[in-house]
Amino acid sequence: MPKLARSDWYDLARDTNWSFRYVSEQDVFPEELSGTGRVSSEGWLAWDEPYKITYREYVHNQVTKDTTTYSVKNAIARSALFEKLDPGWKSVILAHYGAITMPEYLASIGEARMGRFGRAAAWRNTATFGTLDEVRHGQIQAFFPYGLIGKEPRADWALKSFHTNNWIVLAVRQLFDDMFVANDALSIALQLTFTLETGFTNLQFLGMAADAMKVGDLEFGSLISSIQTDEARHAQQGEPTIKVLADNGQKDWGQFLIDHMFWRSWRVFALLTGLSMDYYTPLEHRTMSFKEFIEEWVIKQFSDQFRDFGLEHPWYWEEFVSELTWYHHAIHLGVWNWRPTVWWNPDAGVSADERVWLEEKYPGWNRTFGKYWDVIGDNIRAGNVEATFPETLPLVCNLCQLPIVRAAGVQAGALASAAPLRHTHDGRGYLFCSEPCKWIFTQRPERFAGHRSLVDRFLAGAISPPDLGGVLAYMGLSPAEQGQDATGYAWAFATATGQAGARAARR
Repeated sequence: MPKLARSDWYDLARDTNWSFRYVSEQDVFPEELSGTGRVSSEGWLAWDEPYKITYREYVHNQVTKDTTTYSVKNAIARSALFEKLDPGWKSVILAHYGAITMPEYLASIGEARMGRFGRAAAWRNTATFGTLDEVRHGQIQAFFPYGLIGKEPRADWALKSFHTNNWIVLAVRQLFDDMFVANDALSIALQLTFTLETGFTNLQFLGMAADAMKVGDLEFGSLISSIQTDEARHAQQGEPTIKVLADNGQKDWGQFLIDHMFWRSWRVFALLTGLSMDYYTPLEHRTMSFKEFIEEWVIKQFSDQFRDFGLEHPWYWEEFVSELTWYHHAIHLGVWNWRPTVWWNPDAGVSADERVWLEEKYPGWNRTFGKYWDVIGDNIRAGNVEATFPETLPLVCNLCQLPIVRAAGVQAGALASAAPLRHTHDGRGYLFCSEPCKWIFTQRPERFAGHRSLVDRFLAGAISPPDLGGVLAYMGLSPAEQGQDATGYAWAFATATGQAGARAARR
């Protein structure tokens, strides 16, 4: 019997549904896990994924990608490629593996939830492939750093990080718990596949793969490329979900879910990708600044999609655009200052040539951020390195769990007040880094009110002894694992002449 063309049978097989005789539809799709009750079961029949694939095709494609990617890894396993990489790029790799490997595993929970509780059969079919994707992404990003442990022992943070209380892990874990572990299927489709993957990470992985190839990291470039092609497919679950909501008068709910997660995604994206693009990537291999990347890809991408689906820009859009000029610079300064608290070696990225580049890409950078690096450099050259380390913890936002750096926004002319925003709920005070973070909390406080930030834990006596050493131990960082300056402060001595020029330019 000749094999039928896919078009002859795909829609029929994909759309197979059951009529429930012994239980109600509400029992099969409880609202807490499905979230689809705002639209009737008939309305969900219109759900149609733009990228169609059969299981046979899926397996063939995945085997081909794995064969290629693992072959590249095996071919360079005995080489000295990693040792020859720029110190800043090594930090990009370590930060990525520690922050992303376990969330890839967790994303399989979100995909599986859509695969079980998505209201449309087509949606459940697509999410099943997405579940397999995310399991693969977790496995391959755990295996690749395992091969680096002999050269860089901190590569084991790919598995270790999410079993610690490191401050960055607390922020990332809280984000992804909100996004897909403790979420319903509909919200996951809009917040994971549409907002995070389509809007942020799919584009990021394209850029990271290209940058990896430019710096000579063939292994990481091949890995990221193989993941990105999966993301491009299963990330499309959000679009048909938004369309169903809009066609059934539920556009406002979709807008709320996207507004909520766009800001949360932006916060972590600025932390991980902003630092990597503007400070850790070798200057000669930078093709654009983080701000240019966001403007050209993320803003344009979302603007087009908002228009296509009849959505509006999030109400805080102007604040988001304003933060492109300063937020990640402030976070970078904090990460470098608190470098013992991270599992990679932060690259200051402020040599003479790099400062020229930063001033060109961010006019006024020397005036707003360069002056702090002037003082840091002076202390290092004077042999007073201890003055460049922190003595206490920063204030932390009770929503995004990241340091509150509003003062840097004031310096950049972006905010009216440097003071943290405050809110009281059930007699407890909360601090926030921004209006959107406060808004997200107050819209659904039951989702967030029980969580304690790192500073909350410190003040409650959960960290002992109550000093920086106790904090580092609480975070699971042994002395050998604590971050150091990526170049051993070489930038401070190499920029001695450049510092004077920078000061003159600032005056």
